[in-house]
Amino acid sequence: MRLKFSNKVAVITGAGKGIGFEIARQLVNEGVSVVLNDIDQKLTINAAKTLDLGSIGRCVACPGDASDIDFVKDLVNFSVTEFGHVDLVIANAGNTLFGDFFEFTVEEFQKVVNLNLQGTFFLVQQAARQMRKQGTGGKILLVSSTIGLRAYPNLTTYSMTKSALLMMAKSLVLELSPWGITINAIAPGATITERTILEDPEYESKWKELIPLGKIALPKDIAKPAVMLLSDECGHITGQTWVIDGGWTAASPYPDFLTSFVSQREDQNGR
Repeated sequence: MRLKFSNKVAVITGAGKGIGFEIARQLVNEGVSVVLNDIDQKLTINAAKTLDLGSIGRCVACPGDASDIDFVKDLVNFSVTEFGHVDLVIANAGNTLFGDFFEFTVEEFQKVVNLNLQGTFFLVQQAARQMRKQGTGGKILLVSSTIGLRAYPNLTTYSMTKSALLMMAKSLVLELSPWGITINAIAPGATITERTILEDPEYESKWKELIPLGKIALPKDIAKPAVMLLSDECGHITGQTWVIDGGWTAASPYPDFLTSFVSQREDQNGR
């Protein structure tokens, strides 16, 4: 099925690599004009150049910090200046920061919250204002996580922010629907990206044994349903979260978690 993206302009944050880059790639291949953002200037420019070559759509770079309120306003304004309007927004930028709850600092907390929540909220606000002004509707997609649905050790702050995005998608249905703007979220599960492999070289081998489908997701497995939610074919879907995890949340097993949790509890009880 060919999706419909006639004359659409998309803004996507955190898209220099990984899932964000793949969403951007699929959009430009559908003919969408994409404004690609990431905090790393060189990465952003190179990613945009790669996608702009030989694609049906256009791709331009707009590097900057997506947690900064002034920057996300400039990002939307840049998109309007460059292409005349904004139709699709994908709030993909996010921070994952592991840390012991008892030792987590204010600075670490703010680092996660400022990007995952503050940056997302004000990007959506600015984009929705622009869409309201245009009067032609629009589509907003929030990138959450299965860790926003299930507890995970040493990720309390991250899971709080990702869970909040699910409620944000629900709440904004009331604010945005009168203007023809839909808002949804996706919750990816374990996915092979540059970051996950860097964090744990055995990431794939660990997780594929825990996923009912027996395989870990690739960025394209997440990007395809994300792009579908942004298409006209899904124009009557709003306030929803699509979980894309190969069935993991059905049982939610964790690598080495049970053993370490039981050991910790025994240590505490033995004191």
